[in-house]
Amino acid sequence: MTEPRFKDLPPRIAKLPTDERGYPVPYFVEWIDGKPDFRVMSSKNLARAVNYRRCWICGEQLGRFLCFAIGPMCGVNRISSEPPSHYDCARFAVSACPFLSKPLAKRNDRNLPNGKTVAGIMIERNPGVTLLWVTKSYHVMNEPDGVLFRIGEPERVQFFREGRLATRAEVDHSIATGIDNLDRLAQREGAKAVNELEKCKQRLTALLDQLLPAQAAAF
Repeated sequence: MTEPRFKDLPPRIAKLPTDERGYPVPYFVEWIDGKPDFRVMSSKNLARAVNYRRCWICGEQLGRFLCFAIGPMCGVNRISSEPPSHYDCARFAVSACPFLSKPLAKRNDRNLPNGKTVAGIMIERNPGVTLLWVTKSYHVMNEPDGVLFRIGEPERVQFFREGRLATRAEVDHSIATGIDNLDRLAQREGAKAVNELEKCKQRLTALLDQLLPAQAAAF
């Protein structure tokens, strides 16, 4: 394998294989014809991560604290399509992963293998901000097309943009430009879902006011 292109890697990340560009290949990546396809999730490793409490990024055993690397919309409804990781692994990912560290980056779906999807309804956009949500618990929800993860109460929350801590204005903008997607989904499900979403919005706003006190955006 090629020498890693990053210096001072977290110890667990340093153990991972690298691709031809020198990028560490996370545990969740599927290998196809001997090469890693970063767009494709390994269903086998998803099952192992859930059943054996392994980090979604490095594949090693998780400890007491679990870190979800999610978009702000997942912070609203507290649901993730991916299992948790170590904090240091997720922190590296928000700096090194092009999709997470570059707000204008788009996913490359060209020649994507059929049937390689995640559960739930994915919002097709780069949110520009990544949320690291550290918790001690989560609940697995079995869905017809796979599994989703309901995230537990936060022990620590950080927002990142371009590999650095995000400002309140950047977080508010990311939420404001994506919340319509959740609004439409709730409206389809009816009044109960709409009311529940409003509670979720208020809960996240209260969390933001505590973490990033500044002018609050209405969404």
